Amino acid sequence: MALEQKKIKQLRTIGHQLKPVVIVSENGLSENVVAELNRALDDHELIKVKFVFEDRDAKKAAIESMAKILKADIVQSIGKVALVYRLAKRTNKKLSNLHRPI
Repeated sequence: MALEQKKIKQLRTIGHQLKPVVIVSENGLSENVVAELNRALDDHELIKVKFVFEDRDAKKAAIESMAKILKADIVQSIGKVALVYRLAKRTNKKLSNLHRPI
C-alpha cells in the first residue's frame, strides 16, 4: 500500500517523539519477534523498530521482509530505525499513537 505524501508527513510528525518498541538483531525475524511486532502494531498502529545489523543491505532486506510479513507500510527508515504503520482493525484510542495529542 502506497501512502499519500500528506499522510506520510503526518505519521512522521507523530513518530518523531516515539521510542523503538522492538529491537531486531541479526538473527532476523523469528516467530516471537513477528508476534511481538503484530501485537505492537495492533495496539499502537504506528511504531518504531530498531534493527541492529552491521550490513546495510541485510538491514534493508530485513525491513522490506518485515513489512511484507506484517502487511504494514514503512513510513520512514533512518539509520537503524524504521517507522512502521498499519491501521488496526479495532482501534483502541487509549493505546493508539495516532490518537494521542502531539
